[in-house]
Amino acid sequence: MPDPAKLLAFALVALGLVLTPGPNMLYLISRTLCQGRAAGLLSLAGVGLAFLLYMLCAAFGITALLLTVPLAYDALRLAGAAYLLYLAWQAVRPGGRSPFQLRQLQRDPPRRLFAMGFLTNLLNPKAAVLYLSLLPQFITPGHGSVLLQSVVLGATQMAISLSVNALIVLSAGAIAGFLAARPGWLAVQRWLMGTVLAALAVRMATESRR
Repeated sequence: MPDPAKLLAFALVALGLVLTPGPNMLYLISRTLCQGRAAGLLSLAGVGLAFLLYMLCAAFGITALLLTVPLAYDALRLAGAAYLLYLAWQAVRPGGRSPFQLRQLQRDPPRRLFAMGFLTNLLNPKAAVLYLSLLPQFITPGHGSVLLQSVVLGATQMAISLSVNALIVLSAGAIAGFLAARPGWLAVQRWLMGTVLAALAVRMATESRR
């Protein structure tokens, strides 16, 4: 089992990441606003399947390999930090948009909703950053099975991500309406998310391999 302190720290990082804008949030909110909550939740099921695939890949070899190859680990860590900084800039740059601003999408059938949710997350760099760069930092090789630690950490991330995204889907309409009536809050929301992303990037870039 992971060290309890590290598990809590990982849970907080996972929560911070799921609350920052990325391909999953943009797709789920846009789909929900255009096609309803049921479409959003079905898309979220596809997102969950992609997270499960990432978790299994991490648990059965990739994470353990990174722990034994410092150069590969550091390269992915720095690449992940650079990507998070890019997301931070996208959130705060002039002309940037909030994920809760309305976008028009065509209506899709259930099978396509699930498949698009799956592909959106499978090709989501933030998911790869989470499992290939962040997760290894919270594994202690001498603290039990690396496989078990990977599974517990991955399951924790999945539970947090799916729960938060489900709440976002269920409340997307109300949040979008609130923000549309208060343009100043859109700017606050963008800068808050940009700040969180930048802080995570700095943490990832400066934290040494344990």
